[in-house]
Amino acid sequence: MLKITFLGTGTSQGIPVIGSNHPVCKSADEKDRRLRSSILVNWKTFNYVIDCGPDFRYQMLRVGCDKINGLFFTHEHSDHVAGLDDLRPFYFHHGDINIYAHKRVVKNLKRRYDYIFDNKNMYPGIPVINPIEINNNSFNVHGLEIVPVNVYHNKLQVFGFRIKNFAYITDMKTISEKELKKLSNLNVLVLNCLRIEEHHSHLNLTEAIELVNKINPKVCYFTHISHHLGFHKEVEKILPKNIFLAYDELSLNIN
Repeated sequence: MLKITFLGTGTSQGIPVIGSNHPVCKSADEKDRRLRSSILVNWKTFNYVIDCGPDFRYQMLRVGCDKINGLFFTHEHSDHVAGLDDLRPFYFHHGDINIYAHKRVVKNLKRRYDYIFDNKNMYPGIPVINPIEINNNSFNVHGLEIVPVNVYHNKLQVFGFRIKNFAYITDMKTISEKELKKLSNLNVLVLNCLRIEEHHSHLNLTEAIELVNKINPKVCYFTHISHHLGFHKEVEKILPKNIFLAYDELSLNIN
């Protein structure tokens, strides 16, 4: 069984947005307060995180996670990688940490966090992180098959991930018919849905619903949500019966 915990469900600025007077940013509903998008995936005794943005430290404390075996990265944007240095306490307590990412993302992280990956002049106290380059082929982690799903965030390649009958896709605008075939017979799909209005690099509400209907999972949860999508309670009222808005700290058990 997989256990999925939504560490964050917001877009790159989170909700509330700093300095915003938008009604959703002023909402008293905790489901309208969203950290940057990330999930914790647990099976057996293993914990893996998909993306670690700038809220990563607080997210780990909030859900009481004290062990990470590794991370899968979707892409290199800051709202998905800026928490990399906060892997330190996990390394101190449990040792080396593997990260899985496209070779472009690994190169980007090595440049931005050169002090972590500099083996000759290692900065004292840094975590030992082992980057593992992945491509469009499936790979195995602790006996579990991980299937990368290639999507595009405008022109930027992004990986989604299928794990058993669960799939997680964020920061997507387009997907090929070939990659769509990887998403057949899903029990749970998590998909980005930014706002009502069209966006150049993200699915809006109409596009996201259309794609869910095409993929036809049993259940879908939208994530990577902007305040421009609207209030959580109001949006859920207009969604099809098998589609829901994810919210921070929501947990799912998936067979």
